[in-house]
Amino acid sequence: MIMKGRPVRVAVISDIHANLIAFEAVLAACRPFDVVWCLGDIVGYGPRPRECIALLRSLPYLCVVGNHDYAAIGRLNLDEFNPVAQRATAWTAAALTVDDVSFLTALPNRIIDDPVTLVHGSPRQPVWEYIYDPRTARENFALLDTAICFLGHTHICSVFVEHEVRQGRMRQPRPGDSYQMSEGRALINPGSVGQPRDGDPRAAYAIYDTGAGRVEFGRVEYDIASTQRQMEEAGLPAPLVRRLAIGY
Repeated sequence: MIMKGRPVRVAVISDIHANLIAFEAVLAACRPFDVVWCLGDIVGYGPRPRECIALLRSLPYLCVVGNHDYAAIGRLNLDEFNPVAQRATAWTAAALTVDDVSFLTALPNRIIDDPVTLVHGSPRQPVWEYIYDPRTARENFALLDTAICFLGHTHICSVFVEHEVRQGRMRQPRPGDSYQMSEGRALINPGSVGQPRDGDPRAAYAIYDTGAGRVEFGRVEYDIASTQRQMEEAGLPAPLVRRLAIGY
């Protein structure tokens, strides 16, 4: 069960991408929390896949699988990825232990427990579809049976409220902004922990207060240079190293 009859404080995170330093910074910024909800792509791109899996498993958590998690365990055709992502995926696959692979293999692609759905991509295609725009969001509301769907995949913090997307509108929250469940059904993306792509290199997260029915968005600085050094030492592709500093 997602909720167990009492209000809880949930750290909602996505797209860690094996960036352990960013992950640790986000957890510190979110404390105190009762549980972590991870929306997939624990691994891929970054230099510490095993350590990120271990840290997540040490916490009270729920987690769905992402496309990079599938790719790292051979359940996704790498032709879907660009050459840089293919190289990083091959490195990640070689770095994982048998236990890591078993963990990723067992992750569900969707968790539903009223009033919340958790997916990586979308209600329609939980692992792969990107929701960047109101049109795609509008199409997915027709397939959503709960009040909120938390999702990731785009690496961009965003909120799509059902009645707003009908008017072609979406929100891109800033740190400290919030969404109230009373505003209407919503698709909510907390942004990326390990590789933001909205021009802000700080690690992104959200806090869901189930008692207040409120989701608050946050960013936290982390030691980007140290993650970049780890990536260079691992021989990961240079474009992935550079993009961390510019948030894209």
